[in-house]
Amino acid sequence: MKRPITRYPVIRLLLFAAVTALSLHSCSGGKKSGDDDEDNSKVQAQTPVTITTVGEGNMADYIDLNATSAFLQKNYVKSNANGYVEMVNAQPGHFVNKGQLLFTVKTKEAQAIGNSINVLDTTFKFSGVNKIKAPGPGYISQLNHQKGDYVQDGEALATISDRSSFVFLMQLPYELKQYVKSGQGIQLTLPGGEKLEGTVASFMPSVDTVAQTQGVVIKVNSGEQIPENLVARARVIKSEKTNATSLPKEAILSNEIQTEFWVMKLVNDTTAVKVPVTKGIQAGDKIEILSPKFSPKDRIIVTGNYGLADTAKVKITNP
Repeated sequence: MKRPITRYPVIRLLLFAAVTALSLHSCSGGKKSGDDDEDNSKVQAQTPVTITTVGEGNMADYIDLNATSAFLQKNYVKSNANGYVEMVNAQPGHFVNKGQLLFTVKTKEAQAIGNSINVLDTTFKFSGVNKIKAPGPGYISQLNHQKGDYVQDGEALATISDRSSFVFLMQLPYELKQYVKSGQGIQLTLPGGEKLEGTVASFMPSVDTVAQTQGVVIKVNSGEQIPENLVARARVIKSEKTNATSLPKEAILSNEIQTEFWVMKLVNDTTAVKVPVTKGIQAGDKIEILSPKFSPKDRIIVTGNYGLADTAKVKITNP
């Protein structure tokens, strides 16, 4: 008796062929997708950066301190008798010369008896009016009395700030005293941007208890009137160098404790390498590079360099 022909082996064979084809197609497609992801990762690894080159020139390490304008000497115009202010020839802010008439004071006795004595004796010529003149040149910084006021002998009528005593007082931290010497030139910058050349004249004999700063007297030659208590910026030079090689401060990287410093230098258009450097003085946004010696053609990354590894792939975004 013949057995019936079963179709199950044929069906199994067809199913096996179909599964095998699907597996091969899946593997082929996965490999292609992986290649695309790898290519994309390579593109994304190119960090956009901007570059710069080293510069050469004079550099100075300095510190800016506050300096306040002041009149070291002030003359007080005082009454020389008890009486009434009869005339005032002074206004705040006006400049007066030495010997210029500022006030007249009529004694209270003369105010009381009037011209009775002159009527009795015409040769006596009694007026009872005292003239008070400026003891020195300067500006009227304070006016204490007006016409008609009663004043006592020795009472201050006005204050004259001596023009020749005008200086700037710079508050110098005592630990920086080694950088400031008598006769040294100091550049002053006023709030409006105007620059004045000053000279260290003397040092105050005391130090502020809290701030530990010493007053330094700076004389300036200025033809214009500068008000008192104006705060200027005084620049103290700590050290200077000529023909120094420098880079922008942003181009210098360091470790967390700032014991190692380096820059990222381009070896070609897409690769940056880590180059250790030794710093010198810092002036504003520039830092001197003592070593190594860079060529003016060397391209140094100035932005986008943070976190870059050695031989990192980069993309230049500035010309």
